[in-house]
Amino acid sequence: MEILPHTTYMTSLFHTYPYFHSPTKIAKSRPAFKASVLGNNEEVHAIRITPKLHNQQEIPTIVESKRSLQVIRALVDSRKPSSELSLLEKIFKTINSYIIKFLDSPLHLSVDPSYILSDNFAPVDELSPTKCEVIHGFIPPCLDGVYIRNGPNPQFISGGPQHYLDGDGMMHCIRISDGQPSFCSRYVKTNKYILEHQARSNLVPNVIGANTSLAFFGGNLYALCESDLPYAIKVEEDGDITTLGRHDFHGKLSMNMTAHPKTDPETKETFAFRYWATRPYLTYFRIDACGNKQPEVPIFSMKHPSLTHDLAITQKYAVIFDIQLGADPMNLIRGRRLLSVDPKKVSRIGILQRYAKDESDMMWFEVPGLNIFHVVNAWDERDKDGQDVVVLVAPNMLSVEHFFERMDLMRASMEKVTINLGTGVVSRHIMATDNVECPVINPAYIAKRNKYVYAAIFEKTPISSRMIRTIGVAKLDIFASEDKSDQHKHTVASRIYGNNCFGGEPFFIARDSENPNSEEDDGYVVSYVHDENSGESRFLVMDARSPTLEVVAAVKLPRQVPYGLHGIFIKEKDLINDEVTT
Repeated sequence: MEILPHTTYMTSLFHTYPYFHSPTKIAKSRPAFKASVLGNNEEVHAIRITPKLHNQQEIPTIVESKRSLQVIRALVDSRKPSSELSLLEKIFKTINSYIIKFLDSPLHLSVDPSYILSDNFAPVDELSPTKCEVIHGFIPPCLDGVYIRNGPNPQFISGGPQHYLDGDGMMHCIRISDGQPSFCSRYVKTNKYILEHQARSNLVPNVIGANTSLAFFGGNLYALCESDLPYAIKVEEDGDITTLGRHDFHGKLSMNMTAHPKTDPETKETFAFRYWATRPYLTYFRIDACGNKQPEVPIFSMKHPSLTHDLAITQKYAVIFDIQLGADPMNLIRGRRLLSVDPKKVSRIGILQRYAKDESDMMWFEVPGLNIFHVVNAWDERDKDGQDVVVLVAPNMLSVEHFFERMDLMRASMEKVTINLGTGVVSRHIMATDNVECPVINPAYIAKRNKYVYAAIFEKTPISSRMIRTIGVAKLDIFASEDKSDQHKHTVASRIYGNNCFGGEPFFIARDSENPNSEEDDGYVVSYVHDENSGESRFLVMDARSPTLEVVAAVKLPRQVPYGLHGIFIKEKDLINDEVTT
């Protein structure tokens, strides 16, 4: 089995061993006994990370012998834990408890599981398909299909630091048939999940949890996380969800992949990339309409690591982001986080031909202070002289230095960026400063000029060091006004969920996606919403054309749905039951 490079040093997306509790405290460490399960049901490979205590004395390294591997394999292959492994587990638990009790200072709130995984951020158990009640209005026929949302839901919580974005992926799925909904929750059954489920303990780095998003391309559905390969997912007839396995596109994708690929609605091609902590820091690639991965294009002109989370495409180009947040392996040697913010770095936008075979024609444009995590859309235009122009719309994450420990202090402004490829001139227009993020559009308009954006509205006074909750959804008109003194004109509709009610990323579903003459906003916006007063969660369906985003249907869900990340809607006709060839 090939062990991917990051398993030797990454134990958490946000904290490594050694890690800092806060920027001003002494670095401390906990011993970490981890097992990599990045291979496809091959030999389990144990890894022992040797951390240092604050006095720089090393904890003795335990080199895993062949016998030790056999012991771990016995755990994986049998539901009866061996006495030998039980003893080994007791030893490590004792060491871990000792360090937590006597050597470690309190965890920073941002990575303290007892703090960040409380209330409706707390993980929940799986739930088999359960019928739901429509308590308001009726569900439009165009919603026949499934809406699935992914998000972190740790199966086991370790005694060490844990960021909210760590953890196993759980999919919350509502399937609608003839207006009748059913709901279920299932883990993405990654190799990590399976091993830990059998071990009944946290063993593997949280970073490989397939917990971020879902994408449907090449006729197949995938659960995605940018630090691992995709996992193929199957929706059963009764609305249940099955994980088919880790998918490497017939051996052509050996490492990780972005959680935000872009699929052209006309050509059905999918465009993606992966980033890494060593050169090439980013690699671009394409997947054809049949799901076949095409040759990769390494981007060596990206000179420094960048935590590039998303990309945009136009009819001609791929748009790539080089932001101030990055991953530098040398930080581990310096006793710092693997991931860090470089305040001196100037952010850049890279423009690459969509079907480029190499990066020789790539163009880079400096955009100081522009840190893009999620893209709205991009499209091609021409100036009066016939020069190519790329227009990009995306939220800009402000105060990115708070990304690790004070996400509650981060803010987002919606920007329209125009890049003239001929003159090199970049112009920026702030559309909204209302702290909106997690934007979506009508998927039929990806890579071409669109007018409307639907985005989550962040709460005004978030709780310290907690993930920011969303209090509603806003509809923005990109072309409403270019007057800098009146940025609120871009917001043409909105809905606030109510007192102590919070949702997540919205999703747009067209009323008639097969009709080329349909208006861009003719459809519905959906989201899970949780009432923290009653403890009840609902699935809301809102009229996208209404000035108040009127709720046309509300479904009472059988149990609370924790706040999560990104979702997808798949029409009934597109659901398939064939297994993916891995």
